[in-house]
Amino acid sequence: MRPRLWLLLAAQLAVVRGSSVLQQTPAYIQVQTNKMAMLSCEAKISLGNMRIYWLRQRQAPSSDSHHEFLALWDSTKGTVHGEEVEQEKIAVFRDASRFILNLTSVKPEDSGIYFCMIIGSPELTFGKGTQLSVVDFLPTTAQPTKKSTPKKRVCRLPRPATQKGPLCSPITLGLLVAGVLVLLVSLGVAIHLYCRRRRARLRFIKQPQGEGISGILVPRCLHGNYSNTATLQKLLSPWILKT
Repeated sequence: MRPRLWLLLAAQLAVVRGSSVLQQTPAYIQVQTNKMAMLSCEAKISLGNMRIYWLRQRQAPSSDSHHEFLALWDSTKGTVHGEEVEQEKIAVFRDASRFILNLTSVKPEDSGIYFCMIIGSPELTFGKGTQLSVVDFLPTTAQPTKKSTPKKRVCRLPRPATQKGPLCSPITLGLLVAGVLVLLVSLGVAIHLYCRRRRARLRFIKQPQGEGISGILVPRCLHGNYSNTATLQKLLSPWILKT
């Protein structure tokens, strides 16, 4: 294209604002030196065989700002580069309704505002532009530190120890059974001795040689000394078996 035409386009670009017909994304991008940058321009209308132009403005828009024609996309020729442009660094390709400007090995001098444009009849339509900033080092965003909240201390009462295993071992059960048997045998022996003593008393009291006093047999040897019945009853009261 003739330089005179690009001067006219640059003059109009300085006064014309971006249109919603061409939507550029992102609005701002920061790329590290020697990396790649991809700028997108999406057409909201059917372009048919219309060409998409990419321009660069190196400084803030003003009446003295300089615009560079970088490249255009043509449906038959593909990418067409402008004059004094490093062709190996710039490429334009189409993806459906999107037209993407691909910049490789970017340098800090590549920083600026990039515009996409279509030439209509009779007007020019521009996108709102994408600002590219090329830096040697990307700023690292420090993540906000989370404040640690002190944990509340919870006093817990000691739990009673739960007994594990069987409540009584076989040895304990055996000792209990043996103790019960000993008690039963001792009780049986005591009952047996008590019965023998009782029978012995009855035999002593109920001897046939004596005479009865109130139904109780008294040995004969006591009759001579104790002829009084009351005296004999008092004397033999410990031997009387109460029934």
